[in-house]
Amino acid sequence: MSETTTPVTTATAIWPAFLYRDAQAAMAFLERAFGFETAFAATRDGVVQHAELVFPGGVGIMLGQLRDDMTLEDMVPGIGSAYLVIDDPDALYARAKAAGATITKELQDETDYESRGFTCRDPEGVNWSFGTYPGAKGS
Repeated sequence: MSETTTPVTTATAIWPAFLYRDAQAAMAFLERAFGFETAFAATRDGVVQHAELVFPGGVGIMLGQLRDDMTLEDMVPGIGSAYLVIDDPDALYARAKAAGATITKELQDETDYESRGFTCRDPEGVNWSFGTYPGAKGS
C-alpha cells in the first residue's frame, strides 16, 4: 500500500505546543528573551486558553495555560524542548541571558555538524536550543 502526503498549504508546517502554569508570564518571557511575537491569544477569565507565537523564519509555537478542567495524561507544564535555527546565536545568547534564561549549555561551536549555538530553560523549565545548524537537508 502506498501512502500519499497532503501538500503543506501554510507557511508554518509544524507548531510545537507547550503548557504553562502561567501562560501570560511565559509569553512575556519568550518575547523578551528570544524575540517571539504574539500573533494570537484567546483568553477566558484572564486565563490563556490558546496562544500562537511566531519567530523569524516561519517558526511558530502554540501554548496554553494549565486549567482546572484539563485532564493531563500526557502533558505536564514546563516539559518539552524545541530547537530553532538562527543566523546570529551570539546576539540571541546575550539577549536570553540578560532576560534571565537559565543557560544549560553555553554558547559553543559544534565541529561535528558545523553549528554554533546554545541551550537554555525558560522560567517554567521548557528547554530551548538555538543554533545555526539547519538540518541535513537545509545545509
